[in-house]
Amino acid sequence: MTALTRRHAATEPVADVRSSRSAHDRWQEAVKIRQEWLDHGLCTQPADRQAVENSLTALYARISRPKPWFEWVDSPDKAIPLVAGLPTLDQLYGWIRDPHPRGTPPPASDLAMLESQLRGALSAGVSHTDPELSSARKGKGGEPWPELPPLKALDAGVPLGVVVHRGIRTALHRSLAHGFRMPIRTALAGGGPVPACWYGQQDAAWVAYYDALHRLGLASYGPDEIEHLGHWAALARSGGWWWPGEDVCVVVDRPELVRTEPVPGTWHDEVRLRPDGVRYRDGWHPLPA
Repeated sequence: MTALTRRHAATEPVADVRSSRSAHDRWQEAVKIRQEWLDHGLCTQPADRQAVENSLTALYARISRPKPWFEWVDSPDKAIPLVAGLPTLDQLYGWIRDPHPRGTPPPASDLAMLESQLRGALSAGVSHTDPELSSARKGKGGEPWPELPPLKALDAGVPLGVVVHRGIRTALHRSLAHGFRMPIRTALAGGGPVPACWYGQQDAAWVAYYDALHRLGLASYGPDEIEHLGHWAALARSGGWWWPGEDVCVVVDRPELVRTEPVPGTWHDEVRLRPDGVRYRDGWHPLPA
């Protein structure tokens, strides 16, 4: 059982947002949860390989695939020769959108669908209209909610759910996707399109968001959703990028060095990699000095 599953082993009723905990109090809790997940996203400790393999095995089982062989490598650069032939993101989208695809879908296609279904189920457990759905990002008049620092936004009437979405989901995506994995993937793609993969610790944004909503009393999930989310949470807490193949899953250890700097003008402690800010365990450093 994962840490997330243990923490939320019972499905608790959604807390009343008008209870003794004010929106300001909940926001302060949310800031701590965001930092916890940002730390996971930037962690440089060696991967917890057993935790990663256990959760990946469970996800393979959910798409009716047997446990794969796990091939561990020290950097994304070392993974590329091993994942040749796996579908790129464009190919994956084509497969998903094709109403009558030929042959058996690759594991990446089924895993993408599995993740999407989980996120939909988690959204259904949110006590307010989930801002992951675009309609909740606007006020009653159809105008976007004002962009303000979080406490000022709450005082101006921006719903707590919108502030939490901006301050956790959007902020962590900026730090871990735009600020971390995209520069590395761009460097990696110098030789052409890179097969589709998941990013382990840098996938923390959506996991952290739904974890935070539950911990703040703003969402309630069923036992299966809690267990399923726990496996994605374990991957974000425990390891790096991974490419799912039919028989072999290639997994990258976490980097041994990460240096970040604040993104100027932001309200949610967003960060980005510094020049020469990442080095993997085999010495690979994809960014210029």
